[in-house]
Amino acid sequence: MPETVLLAEGLTKIYKSADHDLTVLDHVSFQVAKGESLSIIGPSGSGKTTLLGLCAGLDVPSGGSISLMGLKLNLMSEDDRAYVRNQFVGFVFQNFQLLSTLTALENVMVPLELRGEKNVATKAKDLLARVGLSERFNHYPSQLSGGEQQRVAMARAFITSPRILFADEPTGNLDEDNARQITDLLFSMNREEKTTLILVTHNLELAEKTARILQMKGGKLINERILTPA
Repeated sequence: MPETVLLAEGLTKIYKSADHDLTVLDHVSFQVAKGESLSIIGPSGSGKTTLLGLCAGLDVPSGGSISLMGLKLNLMSEDDRAYVRNQFVGFVFQNFQLLSTLTALENVMVPLELRGEKNVATKAKDLLARVGLSERFNHYPSQLSGGEQQRVAMARAFITSPRILFADEPTGNLDEDNARQITDLLFSMNREEKTTLILVTHNLELAEKTARILQMKGGKLINERILTPA
């Protein structure tokens, strides 16, 4: 049996206010095996980004449990969850989330520097070259196009050799040509690194490049499609 990298059991997220409670996720359960690719789709407000955040340990559920690499994130402190993310997780976001005061090279180096590793520039340069940015090491985010910024974000995501990669609308802010290039790059690097991929997207064409699709609606998991043999 393949190793289970992520296990969600009865995940529920409720935001409480003075006059009513808003249930954003309602008893969602699924698991993801090592090396698998999975998409989460659904309309805006369906709970998919909230689900991604819980799976990555960026937030904690109101109910249920989430295990990443066999570690129960919902029982951990914020600092412990941050440590787990730094050890095992890579992120690619719709809005890139690069640090504006750092160069492309420095942005890519950050995750390894947070681990206390030294002499990481060579690995960062190799990854930037791999995503086609060998001429952009010393450029700041404001000097890069959207497509180039997302390539920097991809290099940053992979520099730690993550066991699992979370991608939230990775092509959402890109034009069609750049979106296609980023998609090809994401899936090729993911295959080469044998990373487990969880992708949130509105784009069904993008979702259908993964092995499984989970469909969300109103905070519930309403359908699952398997596109390729497990």
